[in-house]
Amino acid sequence: MRRRSIAFFALAVTASAAPSFVRDIQPVLQRQCQGCHQPASKNSGLDLTTYTALAKGGKRGAPWDTATPANSLLLRYINGTLQPRMPIGAPALGNDQIKLFEEWIAAGAKDDTPVNVTSGPTVYLQPPVVTGLAFSPDGKLLAVSGNREVLVHKADGSGLVQRLAGNAERILSVAFSADGKILVAGGGTPARAGEVQVWDTATWKQIRAVPVTEDTVFGTSISPDGTKVAAGGADNTVRMIETATGKELFRIGNHENWVLGTVFGADSKRVISVGRDRAAKLTDASTGAFLENVNLLRSELSAVARHPNKDIIVIGGDERHAYIYQVDRGRNIRIADDANQLRKLDREKGAIFALAWSPDGKSIAVAGGGPEISIYDAETGKRTAVCTGHQAGIYVVAFSPDSKHLAAGGFDGQVRIYDSTSGTIAKAFTPVPITMAVAK
Repeated sequence: MRRRSIAFFALAVTASAAPSFVRDIQPVLQRQCQGCHQPASKNSGLDLTTYTALAKGGKRGAPWDTATPANSLLLRYINGTLQPRMPIGAPALGNDQIKLFEEWIAAGAKDDTPVNVTSGPTVYLQPPVVTGLAFSPDGKLLAVSGNREVLVHKADGSGLVQRLAGNAERILSVAFSADGKILVAGGGTPARAGEVQVWDTATWKQIRAVPVTEDTVFGTSISPDGTKVAAGGADNTVRMIETATGKELFRIGNHENWVLGTVFGADSKRVISVGRDRAAKLTDASTGAFLENVNLLRSELSAVARHPNKDIIVIGGDERHAYIYQVDRGRNIRIADDANQLRKLDREKGAIFALAWSPDGKSIAVAGGGPEISIYDAETGKRTAVCTGHQAGIYVVAFSPDSKHLAAGGFDGQVRIYDSTSGTIAKAFTPVPITMAVAK
């Protein structure tokens, strides 16, 4: 009798609007489960990134039993019948989400993934927009953002060393730890999931992937002592993550709009974040307590960079001017007070999207919607070089550890490496392998 009632229920669900894997199930897996169950970190042998991978199950067996849905492993782990309840270390799924899984399994656990969605190594027919660049501290490597991966190149652009395939559809920022042992990457899938990835650079294995928000994350940075990772979000927050465990320590909710950039203070005890609400906000990195706004509010901010060993920052955005600020005020705060501004740099030819401070502390690179990159003397504010060659928006710049070169990337999908003194191009290359389309 029980089997007949389950079968009837399955037919009823199918006849009405049965839950969709792509529309209803996959977004939940993506947001709350794929941090531990993806090709780069397949806990219990289970990969939840595609229907095909999910259907294979893991070390504990098949994920579902459509004849008796209540016995399905997938369902029993998310509803707590089996322990540990999934997802581990995160809030349990709500009753409405669990019901979707029940109904989907009862209706046959069908796959409605579009036929043109494939798994495996990313295939590029054209270069993707470059939004993340970082040199390794030893100066030997250059990490570049890609689609579903980070591409690690030799620092001079002479060859691809490693492809780090993860789950996030787009990688928007990358950063090495100060000792070079860890590479962090932030990104996600728009309107679905944000993710922070942590990679071991000795083995090129993913240590963990941390689901963060229900949208992509921006401006991911790692503290100088390597213990924390900060990531900005489209939900107006900064998420603070413990590097060693992937645990979210707290979320900073002081911004009133998207947070697009973060950077830690020189001693790792504070974090500065900037975003569309025009503010550069100073926050205690241990507690998440808001301290103060560093700047006078002018226009939306997209980027922030810090002096290599001082708590002095440069910020920039829609106004096209970059501003240099001392983080700590010399006197009490007053309304519309901008006393800790040290310098205003020249107006750029477009909105500012990217900033970098050279490791020797002498130079600042400014780039964005204009076709060129300006390099300034950080002490005097004088423009010392102009780097050209990009055909469209420039979204990221990074100095080499010896400060002699500047790497840049953006909308045209090319990475260009410049001599930071003269501004001349030393190397230009496509960071991804391109597959030529076959004519039919």
